Amino acid sequence: VQLQASGGGLVQTGESLRLSCAVSTRTFSLYAVGWFRQVPGKEREFVAGLDRSGGNTQYKPGLMARFTISRDNANKMVHLQMTDLKTEDTAVYYCAASARIPGTSSVRSHYDYWGQGTQVTVSS
Repeated sequence: VQLQASGGGLVQTGESLRLSCAVSTRTFSLYAVGWFRQVPGKEREFVAGLDRSGGNTQYKPGLMARFTISRDNANKMVHLQMTDLKTEDTAVYYCAASARIPGTSSVRSHYDYWGQGTQVTVSS
């Protein structure tokens, strides 16, 4: 299983950005997916998670109002729509997948496959 994240970039505070993650596997619908982010010197933190069907979501507290995770099982894609971006959202964003998670999970070790990361920089 390979994941390829894209869509990062440099934006101003208050702007929006949509991250995408292409997942190469024949059985994408069997995988729960998630987004994490990391800044230098800090642990990688959970941002959002989505179950296999796309019917159940989980977010880091405080992000649900601005971030939306979604998936397109037909095209094997995961998206993270981010709105009203703030400077503290600056990080490398990683997509992740796991066939072991029955619902959603915010636990990094529950995910078996990771994308390479895409940089998001929000300037004031």
